[in-house]
Amino acid sequence: MKFKAPRGMRDYYPDAMAARNWIMERWHRVSLRNGFEEYDGPIMEELDLFRVKSGEGIVSELFHFADRGGREMAIRPEMTPTLARMVAARANALRKPIKWYSVPRLCRAERPQRGRLREFFQWNIDILGEDDILADAECIFVAIDFFRDIGLTPEQVVMKISSRSVLAAILRINGFAEERLEAVYATLDKRDKLAPEEFSKLIETLGVPEPQEQLLLKLGEAKGPEGITMLGEMVGQDPEGNQEVDNLERLFDLLGDMGVGPYCLFDMGVVRGLAYYTGPVFEAFGKGGLQRAICGGGRYGELLKTVGGPPMSGVGFGSSDVVIADLLKEFNLLPDLSPVTAVFVIDADPRNPTLFKRVLSITAELRRRNITASYSYRRQGIGKQFKQANDRNARRVIIVEEATLTDNTVSVKDMGTGVQQPLALEAVLDDPFQPLEPA
Repeated sequence: MKFKAPRGMRDYYPDAMAARNWIMERWHRVSLRNGFEEYDGPIMEELDLFRVKSGEGIVSELFHFADRGGREMAIRPEMTPTLARMVAARANALRKPIKWYSVPRLCRAERPQRGRLREFFQWNIDILGEDDILADAECIFVAIDFFRDIGLTPEQVVMKISSRSVLAAILRINGFAEERLEAVYATLDKRDKLAPEEFSKLIETLGVPEPQEQLLLKLGEAKGPEGITMLGEMVGQDPEGNQEVDNLERLFDLLGDMGVGPYCLFDMGVVRGLAYYTGPVFEAFGKGGLQRAICGGGRYGELLKTVGGPPMSGVGFGSSDVVIADLLKEFNLLPDLSPVTAVFVIDADPRNPTLFKRVLSITAELRRRNITASYSYRRQGIGKQFKQANDRNARRVIIVEEATLTDNTVSVKDMGTGVQQPLALEAVLDDPFQPLEPA
């Protein structure tokens, strides 16, 4: 009987593992250089934690089960509820602002498709305990800092930014009932996923008066600086609406000051479907064939209260390794990640067991000095050993010869230039990559 990986999940052979590690290493270093601390939590949580955060409908999207004690549990599909639970438990003791990041393995019970699998790793960045729009700007900056780190330019990726609070103010000014707002948000969030005529038909299904339909269609078209100006006209003299528009303008000014303005675009079509967003929201999109969000997040105001914590606002985002890997492949930005052996040690005469003993001792000493070193398991001719060194992309080869036994010297060959030179063994151990002089 043959077995394979479960549907929507992946095996990581060494080449795939190298790509995964390459992405994760950059997630870690971008997070750390921006002043974030790493955290993690359990792979499973009580199912009610996700119900409280997202409603009963979330249950169908999770892998859930009853444990031996009859408790309803779920494998985590996201990290935000765990973050909220952890912060709520120590809210008064934690230094503010809280700047945390995580790279958890997550699972969702959904239909696998390009850029979206049932099991994935997700980079999460969150800032809690700071209400100023500067925290939103920094959060967006970190995402773009990562894009720049992996070589994505403004011609390849765009960060679309909007504001739920501005939208809420405009809807309130124009007579939308509070209980209708969630349905309106969900509808506007589908603008980029539908053709214009389909989007218009979806607006009609809301059952609002004609003037409100036209307002929603107009809002869906708001983009760029002109779009922000239009929002200012829509809020008129409303104090709350004007404050929210001012915050949005300041957000773009801050992103310009941070040097990432060329990546950013105001787009009212970005609404984000989750109900807990209360301020600026943002999504990054690739500009190539992969027309889907590669990162998304926003400002949330009441999340900690839903899990029993104090009132505390936060802002954060998540990005999956699946969609990032697809984008890197599309733009050919993944480097050659073939394994490289720093030093390969060979013996000049496989018939002499004493030479091989020195091969083992030299290899072990190099490894002790934190140098990647290898050797051939088989006692074979020097030509075959050189071929093995070449196959492993060795930078240098150390040849153990009769002279090694008599005067402690070895021959060192640079596999890039072909230059070979005898050197004292101790000097080679101290620096295997010292310059070689042609004979």
